[in-house]
Amino acid sequence: MKTLFNYALLFLLFACFHITVQAADIYVAPTGSDTNPGTKDKPMATVAMALRKAREMRRLKDPAVENGIHIIVGDGVYTFSEPLFIRPEDSGTPGSPTIIEAAPGARPVFSGGMSVKGWRKASGKMPGLPAAAQGKVWVADAPVEAGRLLDFRQLYINDQKATRARDRNADSMNRILSWNHQTEQCWIPAPKTPGWDKVAGLEMVIHQWWAIAILRIKSVTVKGDSALLGFHQPESRIQSEHPWPAPWISQKTGNSAFFLTNAIQFLDEPGEWYLDVKQQQIVYWPRNNEDLRSVQVTVPYLQNIARVEGTIDNPVAHVFFKGIDFKYTTWLRPSQAGHVPLQAGMYLLDAYKLKIPGTPDKRGLENQGWIGRQPAAVELQYVRNTGFERCNFSHMAATGLDYIRGTQYDTIIGCTFRDIGGTAIQAGVFSDPAFETHLPYDPADARELCRKLTISNCFITNCANEDWGCVGISAGYVQGINIEHNELSDLPYSGICVGWGWTKTINAMRNNRVHANLVHHYAKHMYDVGGLYTLSAQPGSVISENYVHTILKAPYAHDPNHFFYMYLDEGSAYITLKDNYCEEEKFMKNSNGPGNTWDNNGPKVADSIKNRAGLEDAYKAIKNIK
Repeated sequence: MKTLFNYALLFLLFACFHITVQAADIYVAPTGSDTNPGTKDKPMATVAMALRKAREMRRLKDPAVENGIHIIVGDGVYTFSEPLFIRPEDSGTPGSPTIIEAAPGARPVFSGGMSVKGWRKASGKMPGLPAAAQGKVWVADAPVEAGRLLDFRQLYINDQKATRARDRNADSMNRILSWNHQTEQCWIPAPKTPGWDKVAGLEMVIHQWWAIAILRIKSVTVKGDSALLGFHQPESRIQSEHPWPAPWISQKTGNSAFFLTNAIQFLDEPGEWYLDVKQQQIVYWPRNNEDLRSVQVTVPYLQNIARVEGTIDNPVAHVFFKGIDFKYTTWLRPSQAGHVPLQAGMYLLDAYKLKIPGTPDKRGLENQGWIGRQPAAVELQYVRNTGFERCNFSHMAATGLDYIRGTQYDTIIGCTFRDIGGTAIQAGVFSDPAFETHLPYDPADARELCRKLTISNCFITNCANEDWGCVGISAGYVQGINIEHNELSDLPYSGICVGWGWTKTINAMRNNRVHANLVHHYAKHMYDVGGLYTLSAQPGSVISENYVHTILKAPYAHDPNHFFYMYLDEGSAYITLKDNYCEEEKFMKNSNGPGNTWDNNGPKVADSIKNRAGLEDAYKAIKNIK
């Protein structure tokens, strides 16, 4: 009887032990120290060192990690000096994931920005500054890193983006007079502001159908009320040689619109700023509610805040982010090499029109292009079973979150994207710099692809506000992507875009799903748009039960009637479109391939379908997050 009692006691103790086994918790707080053990009472100071501790626990097979590792991040701002890098050695397992998460009730910020302090009201007359701004601007020493002036293209005052000084304010733009493709020069109406033509670093932003270009101005010749502009290389040649989208000349719809930027002579209203490289200072005219002695002023410093990167044979797996705010990234290529995109922000590295048309995939093709990809605040490649849940992305100069290649079974759920300069969420290979962008992509090793990614219940607004040709969600050569129950609004161009390549040829894309999304208030600046947009053959793909409404009236559209709720562009094939609600049956089917099925799309779709689109009830509150 005693033996039986002892066995029962041992069993009870063993059961209790297993019930109380918990995942390893590593705490991080701004007031912590990386020499601390990472307990709740003695937290570490940086996520990078907490991640190293977790890595060592796994390497040494610490039994505490049996049910996973939680890196619990306390409230506050964590300013990164380099991107957080997550390697294959940081991988978890299905039963023991690595989770980087906010502490209960906390909103930790992972920042790629840098504070600017020491603001003072400018004294005396400032050379070049318009009369309206004299005596009203404040200045601060520009950040210097390792003896070099920090370059940046964005400035944030209390999390509100300021406007880089430009010659036309608000949504006002001028029109080019002509473009000479042989000399690579452009005539414009000359601004009336004195001295603008002598400024170093001047830029031109030009509107071209479905994309903008950012061109660094090399020379200005003023003749009467007009000015002849020349541009730096490489963008000068690419801008004048590539056929689409190109500068537009039309008496009927107006020439391409443009504005000039980055000159102190244009700083003529509150909310505008200028980086004076010679004086190494920032000049800013505060808005009425801003006191530069007390506000938080931030400039972006890093291009990437986090990178999750494995190899094709050793991917990063079972790593998740929960409740993290990612803020402030920069992107300097426009300042260093200009920016001439082909579409969706993919910038041209080389492009020209073939004198004799024809490529291996398309007999009549005359457009050749090789592209690069904008950086993202968070980039992932060669990963599987990773995810982001209720994270927030804001104040990005380029892309927000990008699953680049070699990914599978990943999730983006309940996240918000606000004030993103480029595309909010991007996924899949588009074209590598060595691969001509109109050729069908179908790698021999399918592990190169982005497969089985779910993007669900995300709120995307005020994105692509720097590069107007970018979109809300952009997917390239993807397989089995599931984009469902997201809400997208306040976009300058299109909403959800899936596909790349402009080809009817069967390629890597297939079995993609775009379901029950709400897309509205788009086409704010560009036309030739679609709330839902596809390219190329995608067998087995379905676009269903989405709600698309309110196309905005872009004031400088080259063809103001060329807007659509659903847009199947070149090569789109083998796609089913069913039960999608929109205000009218305004659809584009441009050079489509075979096998597309249209079934019950337009204003007659049942209200029940319209009402189910967008964020589900459990996620509707994320719209209120600021």
